[in-house]
Amino acid sequence: QVQLVESGGGLVQAGGSLRLSCAASGSIFSINAMAWYRQAPGKERELVAGIISGGSTNYADSVKGRFTISRDNAKNTVYLQMNSLKPEDTAVYYCWGEVRTSVTNMRKYNYWGQGTQVTVSS
Repeated sequence: QVQLVESGGGLVQAGGSLRLSCAASGSIFSINAMAWYRQAPGKERELVAGIISGGSTNYADSVKGRFTISRDNAKNTVYLQMNSLKPEDTAVYYCWGEVRTSVTNMRKYNYWGQGTQVTVSS
């Protein structure tokens, strides 16, 4: 089993910053891609930012220039630095990882964290 645990959410005023962390643990051989998604009330879950093991990143247009995703492969941890936060960034943020669990099994599995609430007040 693999667990992803997020931390760092909270309440912040517009223009402020937060840093989210997501640590993966358990039966991990390697992690290919990791990403942050978010889901606001009444809306579908959307991709915020993603990063692959080699370091390439991609971002939703709505967060480009404000958010930065990074990862520490040695710690199986992904981060999301969020600056210049806006009220429309308010959502539950979920961590996702594409994990290979065994050296003998080439299959990759998708895992999700439990989510962390980010609330930006105006």
